[in-house]
Amino acid sequence: MSRPGLQSGFPTHVMAKARASAAKAQILERMEREKVKFMRLQFTDILGTIKNVEIPDRQFEEALDGNIMFDGSSIEGFVRIEESDMYLRPDLTTFRVFPWAGPAGEKVARIICDIYTPEGEPFAGCPRMTLKKVIALAAAKNYQMKAGPEAEFFLFQTRNGVPTTESHDAAGYFDLSPVDQGEDVRREIVLALEAMGFHVEAAHHEVAPGQHEIDFRYDDVLTTADNISTFRFVVKNVAIRNGLHATFMPKPIYGINGSGMHTHMSLFSSEANLFYDAKAPRQLSAACLHYIGGILRHAKGFCAITNPLVNSYKRLVPGYEAPTNIAWSEKNRSPLVRVPAARGTSTRIELRMPDPSCNPYLALAVMLRSGLDGIEKKIDPGPPVNKNIFEMSHRERRHLRIDELPGSLSEALDELEKDDLVRHTLGEHTFSHFVAAKREEWFDY
Repeated sequence: MSRPGLQSGFPTHVMAKARASAAKAQILERMEREKVKFMRLQFTDILGTIKNVEIPDRQFEEALDGNIMFDGSSIEGFVRIEESDMYLRPDLTTFRVFPWAGPAGEKVARIICDIYTPEGEPFAGCPRMTLKKVIALAAAKNYQMKAGPEAEFFLFQTRNGVPTTESHDAAGYFDLSPVDQGEDVRREIVLALEAMGFHVEAAHHEVAPGQHEIDFRYDDVLTTADNISTFRFVVKNVAIRNGLHATFMPKPIYGINGSGMHTHMSLFSSEANLFYDAKAPRQLSAACLHYIGGILRHAKGFCAITNPLVNSYKRLVPGYEAPTNIAWSEKNRSPLVRVPAARGTSTRIELRMPDPSCNPYLALAVMLRSGLDGIEKKIDPGPPVNKNIFEMSHRERRHLRIDELPGSLSEALDELEKDDLVRHTLGEHTFSHFVAAKREEWFDY
């Protein structure tokens, strides 16, 4: 019988190295077979913007070995000039070939990278590494978080290449063509996403004219964060190719519904959904209720992360299906957290506050950490509020101790600075750079 950490006589690090070598060989073989000429080494900055270094085919092997360096001093919230060199270490599982060719017909691939220092240490300002730390914390307790987002977006017309806020249709929720003129573009987006490895579950028109939603299957939280980032990139590119402008701005037009990114979450241990308990009231486990409690307790503290723009708080107002009240419910969509009716392995909670402008790595990191804090401290979320909160009087809300989300980015940053758990989750580097950048945005506004 082999010792712990060994399999068939080989140490686990040797096995991991062998698997990485095999994956690298498969990627190189595929790129040669499909005549891929360029590869983009992608990563995100602290604000969630995709960045990349593009390399030609002669450097593919060096890139897959993690030996490509870039100047971090030019990236938002990364490093000072005197310590600017950073390495891009690729996650080989994220290799994809884009479903469209370059201007000369050349094929281009991408791979998502983590950022490392020249000393070989994970860089403190890498959002993907921030999420990985929380995943490791959950894994130490034998928890695996799964998440599924519902990212909404608008398609607007362009005039002489300049985006407008003029819709390309006058359709509403679930409408069809000829009212929904975005149907063909949505279909093209779905095909591009599936070519990139997505499992798309549904695509439909949303409530507002020009507003759309494409849902893809839930997955482990790191894959979900990668997918959100890729999703936004694909949607924008397909829109441009159709002469349209895609925006994930939360509230581009006053007086109509804004775009949210409702996020479904559940915790698993092996194959068991830890949120489900057949014998409990409502069939919701104590872990599920405590997870909700953690989300509610820290919602004000992480709101600046999940809703990071000045514009985000123009969406978080009553009357447009966006939550403003810190409560949970099973039966209506006015509270912050909703528990969908499905039970068994599909038991989950839905957090309705995030919007699609957020950095998905940081947003999922603070959501997961807040939920774990609820489980660790057995935080009671209180009874569900199944009455429409928007129709309650101020006295009723006070009686039920229903608090409200911050009303502006400035208020959200104040709450972020007061929440030690969220601050610790982000790490001092990311926290300080994020707050500085967002304070500057608020002052400019």
